[in-house]
Amino acid sequence: MSLPTPESPANPASAGTRRARLHPDVLKLGLVSFLTDLSSEMIFSVFAVFFTTVAGASTALLGLIEGLADFSASSLNYLAGWLSDRSGRRKWFATAGYAFSTLAKLILLVSSSIVGLSIFRVIERLGKGFRGPPRDAWLSSIAAKESRGYAFGVHKALDKAGAVLGPLVAYALLKSLGESASTYSLLFLVAFVPAVVAVVVLTRIPDQRGQPHARESVRENWQQLSPAFKRFLLPAGVFALAYFSLGFVLLKAHDVGFGMTDIVLLYALFNAICVVAAPLVGRLGDRVGRSRIVVLGYALYAALNLWLVLAASRSEMVAIFCLYGVFYAIEESQSKAFIADLEPERRATAVGVYNFVTGGLYLPASLMAGALWAVAPGLAFGLAAALSVAAIVVFGVLQPAATGQR
Repeated sequence: MSLPTPESPANPASAGTRRARLHPDVLKLGLVSFLTDLSSEMIFSVFAVFFTTVAGASTALLGLIEGLADFSASSLNYLAGWLSDRSGRRKWFATAGYAFSTLAKLILLVSSSIVGLSIFRVIERLGKGFRGPPRDAWLSSIAAKESRGYAFGVHKALDKAGAVLGPLVAYALLKSLGESASTYSLLFLVAFVPAVVAVVVLTRIPDQRGQPHARESVRENWQQLSPAFKRFLLPAGVFALAYFSLGFVLLKAHDVGFGMTDIVLLYALFNAICVVAAPLVGRLGDRVGRSRIVVLGYALYAALNLWLVLAASRSEMVAIFCLYGVFYAIEESQSKAFIADLEPERRATAVGVYNFVTGGLYLPASLMAGALWAVAPGLAFGLAAALSVAAIVVFGVLQPAATGQR
């Protein structure tokens, strides 16, 4: 007779208790993400304008730097996951990633040159790529399987709450003090504070070490990942090709009559809906099975893109942004919870591989969307819908959750 494990409660009563109560460290990790996103979004909400108008960089250079930043955010994912699983250490690598991003923000306090700003943007994203896999593995290890989706949903909600508040703080500073170089300098200084506090909070959370695999090379590490997880990478990769930049949806909103100020409010609405939806879809995934929630995310994205082909009114775009917030809550939180189900031993590596694969495909996805947009915007949205349906088909054929996971 098998003994109950930490992820398999011995009786239904204990399972119900675990579903009702989050581990306190889930909230602490969520607070760290909230403070970090509050800091980062204060900066990123004004970075493009500051980079081009105050520092004097060209829009072409901005595009190049943003592309490099996106690449750097995914480039270290596999390495960070492998190192974390190899040593069994979660906290050390997550803290290093957060601290690296925080130290990168010091550049903004001493330099406003094009070179300094460019270095900051790329280096800060390297920290994000390094902290993600060990942190998600840490989060999955402290969340009971029966409430893992809810835990990831709550974490994402706190994370996105920072993304809502950060731009509002930046807006308040610029509105009250004016859009001068000194105001931007003050904004960067204010943004540095919550980033430091986040690292301090993280150092006070006890580590939850994983099983170390000290002698495991990168090749051996890949070979030991579960077949179910490797099957999931295929539909995830197909879907990543459909998952182009949100900027194209913002462009669609502009085309149907929204001004720039209104578009900022639409973006805030999208983030706010994600905050509300993330815990709810997590609860739903815990009840009906996370594989169903992942497929629901693909289907919702397909439907949204079909609607974007036809949308022609402001009210339709408001509804689309609301549903887009629900989709984002599914995609950004429940896919990680699903990976934790599929790969119980090498979770940091699995998250790292997933982020590396999908992150590498987001660039060609946006390039394809941009090329099709130049011909007709509807073609970009139509391709995204078709690829989303293809991802659902591939998921159904490969059945990555067929090894006992729901």
